[in-house]
Amino acid sequence: MNRDGLSRTRTYAAGALALLAFATACGDNGGGGGSAAPAATTAAPRASAAGGTPTAAATTPGAAPAPAQGDAAAWAKWNLKPLAPAPAPPADKPIKLERTGTVPVFSDVKTSDKVVFVTIDDGAEKDPKFVEMLTDLKVPISMFLTKDIVKNDYGYFKPLQALGNHIQNHTVTHPVMSKLSADKQKSEICDDQAALTQQYGTAPLLFRPPFGDGANTPMLNTSVQKCGPRAIVLWRESMQIHDMQYQAGDKKLKPGDIILAHFRGPKELKGATMTQMFGDLLARIQEQGFSVARLEDYIQAPAS
Repeated sequence: MNRDGLSRTRTYAAGALALLAFATACGDNGGGGGSAAPAATTAAPRASAAGGTPTAAATTPGAAPAPAQGDAAAWAKWNLKPLAPAPAPPADKPIKLERTGTVPVFSDVKTSDKVVFVTIDDGAEKDPKFVEMLTDLKVPISMFLTKDIVKNDYGYFKPLQALGNHIQNHTVTHPVMSKLSADKQKSEICDDQAALTQQYGTAPLLFRPPFGDGANTPMLNTSVQKCGPRAIVLWRESMQIHDMQYQAGDKKLKPGDIILAHFRGPKELKGATMTQMFGDLLARIQEQGFSVARLEDYIQAPAS
């Protein structure tokens, strides 16, 4: 799912509606089923960030200041080559969020560090082997969770959170947001915000609209502002089953790129497991010489 531009999203609106039932079960892109989901409304200009006064960095209970990505034996256990450790998070955060006003929309982070950020959406697949894998490898992720998809087992994501991974907002029912009224948009975002805050003890700072739809529309921005998240996060690459789709024509990762993946299992991954998909993702990142950093370590939360 790697289209740029709101106009192209409209072009694929019919596809979005057709995939709603599938998306509710397994996420944003169509990699597991072999067909592409609707495009993100707009990939924000590279190196976008909101200005602001420096304050304390975003934190979550148990968060490590910088991910130390496992040891050689742990990587060998999963038949992977170790990634280079991510550098220490910058003291001056590239993205600075404000407490009020319009929220920024971004799909990458301005940095010279050779790092990328892995985000995983929805929450349909709850494979205990994936928890084991992340516990071994200590690769940081950001989780954008959908209430109706995760409510049958909120507890699955708590060990992942305990590793320092943040939980973010991805609506209640995974709808095409531009098709909703302002009140319905607000309900989708605010109800997910309330549920995730209650279950995980910290309010999501970030929001991702399903399919990236409506990300740059004033109505959705206003709805997000009313519910608590202070930024809308898109992506530059999306992980399918064994490889990535790229928005850039050169099909290469760039420093600060945000990568989209999903909690999916063999049914949606044509027989592959969640750990196999994630291992292939890490291999693609390693092949291009990148490390994985924690997205929230590059974001400055608003002043209280």
